[in-house]
Amino acid sequence: MIEARSLSKRYGGFTAVDDLSFTVEPGQVLGFLGPNGAGKSTTMKMLTGFLTPTSGHALINGIDVSENSVAACEHIGYLPEGAPSYGEMTVRQFLAFIARARLINSQDVAGKVDQAIDKLNLTAVAHQPIETLSKGFNRRVGLAQAIIHDPQILILDEPTDGLDPNQKHEVRHLIQDMAHDKIIVISTHILEEVEAVCNRVMIISDGKLLADDSPSGLISRSRYHNAVSMVVAGAEKVASVLSELPEVAKAELRDGELTMFPANENGLFEAITAAIASNQWQVSALRLEVGRLDEVFRSITTGESVL
Repeated sequence: MIEARSLSKRYGGFTAVDDLSFTVEPGQVLGFLGPNGAGKSTTMKMLTGFLTPTSGHALINGIDVSENSVAACEHIGYLPEGAPSYGEMTVRQFLAFIARARLINSQDVAGKVDQAIDKLNLTAVAHQPIETLSKGFNRRVGLAQAIIHDPQILILDEPTDGLDPNQKHEVRHLIQDMAHDKIIVISTHILEEVEAVCNRVMIISDGKLLADDSPSGLISRSRYHNAVSMVVAGAEKVASVLSELPEVAKAELRDGELTMFPANENGLFEAITAAIASNQWQVSALRLEVGRLDEVFRSITTGESVL
């Protein structure tokens, strides 16, 4: 288990992380979100022993990271932002070095390196110096070193940064495969990544915890949750008619698309489809909105109203 107890980090008069408390348990893939400068990377560095908290405690499986960082880090695989490596080493040499640093038995090193290379699809560049790799391959090498010792806890800072869409899909699939018996914490700016792989989301801003929920729970806070959008001929007239329905709280026309927001939990889609049929409107697109995570994120972190 990861446990943060009143975790704070201050630099003079600036507070990067402010009294942050939370726990993460096996099977949870936690998306750690926040605007730039929110304190995400600072929190991760305190959890992994790279920074000492000004106050509070970070515990990994009950071990205080500040008091015994070596023992705590045995349980952790960490991919920091801009993960450092040795550019003159080949991928295979670097991963073997990491395996030995992780005190993997010498007879098991080659097998562990092969497994990591296979999982991250690094075979084509395994004998290539790291300094010659693209940003995407560099990121995959960083992920390979984080998982080489099969840790119970993975802490990943922007794990798909620099990857192309196919590579992102592969990494997300890898995370999903590992998630059932591990704790995985992912800091990312890519909200679709959160929806794809996370089952829990924390949002922080100015070092403070502002939200802790499931992705679906956050999306349900969106004003677009259960709204209905359509592209229809004569949209202004249609909006005027639909605004009179008791199930419609508001009709909004933007960029040629008409969106109706629900007045209550149920019945909006059915009422609108009935109105379309009775009025014989020419509709070229119609969809029920799930909600928009980017809008909820903006509302939580800036205080902008979602209404």
